[in-house]
Amino acid sequence: MAHINVPEGVPGIRSLVMFRPETGKYLYELAQELLRGESPLSQAERELIAAYVSKRNDCFFCMSSHAAAARCLYQSHEAIVDEVLKDMSSAAISDKMKALLNIAGKVQILGKEVTKEDIDLAKQEGATDKELHDTVLIAAAFCMFNRYVDGLASFTPTDPEAYKEMGKHMVKGYNLPPKQTS
Repeated sequence: MAHINVPEGVPGIRSLVMFRPETGKYLYELAQELLRGESPLSQAERELIAAYVSKRNDCFFCMSSHAAAARCLYQSHEAIVDEVLKDMSSAAISDKMKALLNIAGKVQILGKEVTKEDIDLAKQEGATDKELHDTVLIAAAFCMFNRYVDGLASFTPTDPEAYKEMGKHMVKGYNLPPKQTS
């Protein structure tokens, strides 16, 4: 049960945004821009970064929902998502993506953990400044989203099927839920 009076049975951040749509709209706009806006990183890669950081933060809701979205976006290569979440270093992803996820993982700990060597390695693997920027911003934003969801104990479904459906909807974009009626 959530720590505040949010709509019952509405999972994760969605219930919190329904509780405070005046602040939630900005969170949804941020998620939309970060995960669906223009970027040299694919939407699948950006969702993967979100799921990876959420897993490291032990935020089951965000990890599960963004992993589901990433699986939808990776389509026939959906197994990549579970490989990364199990062991990023041995996953069948590019060395550039491993370097970017390494940076995202360091941001998850503390932004100052990212070193010049981490950035240089990612650049050696072909990462652009915009990819580095987007990776760090997604990682930082998901630390906030994870803490928001878990800090207010929002409803977290345990049924994997629920997340499959969420993933399908999330691929279409991040839209503000309807206002809560009292």
